[in-house]
Amino acid sequence: MRKRTSPTIVEQAIFMVPEFKNVVFKMEQQVALRGQSKSTLNNYIRRIALFVLHFGKLPEHIVEDELNEFLVSLARDPKSPSRSSFKHMVYGLRYYFRLLGMNKNAIALPSLKEESKLPVILNAKELKELFGTPSLLKHRIILALIYSAGLRGQEVINLKISDIDFERMTIHIRQSKYKKDRIVPLAKTMARGLVKYLKAENPHIWLFNGKIPHERFSVKGLSWIMRESLKKTTIHKKVNLHSLRHTYATHLLEQGINIVTLKQLLGHADITTTMIYLHIAQCDPVKAHSPLDRLYEKKG
Repeated sequence: MRKRTSPTIVEQAIFMVPEFKNVVFKMEQQVALRGQSKSTLNNYIRRIALFVLHFGKLPEHIVEDELNEFLVSLARDPKSPSRSSFKHMVYGLRYYFRLLGMNKNAIALPSLKEESKLPVILNAKELKELFGTPSLLKHRIILALIYSAGLRGQEVINLKISDIDFERMTIHIRQSKYKKDRIVPLAKTMARGLVKYLKAENPHIWLFNGKIPHERFSVKGLSWIMRESLKKTTIHKKVNLHSLRHTYATHLLEQGINIVTLKQLLGHADITTTMIYLHIAQCDPVKAHSPLDRLYEKKG
């Protein structure tokens, strides 16, 4: 017999306010039309569902004072030091009001200042310690692969065995963020590790299968591997799974790769996103000079 699962937050909200079902349908339609990711949709829907459960009403039926009081309580929540609950709720409500054509309500929401914190990265010694920590080969391969190719968590779990080309030494990342494909180099060391992993684990279709046969691994599972591995190391930096991608980008810049190529490898839509790594990378300074001097410079 199957165990009865408890209703999700969205299901609870629909039960409390049946009209919320139509809202979910509209949001799903818009996200599909705009080509946005399902994770973005699910996050927005979940936030609005929490709002509905709190008030027992849809957002458009809440007066401004009540709304502000609710948002203030989220912003001051001691359980969320980064104010993530507050920020995601504002994003969700802004999307919701714009969807209904209530632009004035969307504009009236608090503005969110972008944090200017630089990403925290790992050095070579810390990476080697981290990659050598997991007892399972699969876990070691996952962590090393994320760093070696600068992958996002979602990109890792979406990889199929057929996306790894051992002859051309490439990894094909399909329909990632911004619905774009890209191809990144497969490191020689990584290729040897993957061959060993494939022989040992014999995965089916997906490069990394989950607990249920024929299903892929989860992003939560990836984060768990990173957290548990960090606990067994001497690393005290505040890093997470995505820090491996930041480290990849920074190390490539330090090794001489140009910013435009790095943008393509990371799959960024805007080069300004990539340029943040220029503030972290420890590149050898080049003395100010005129290119004319180099033009006529005698070579060896």
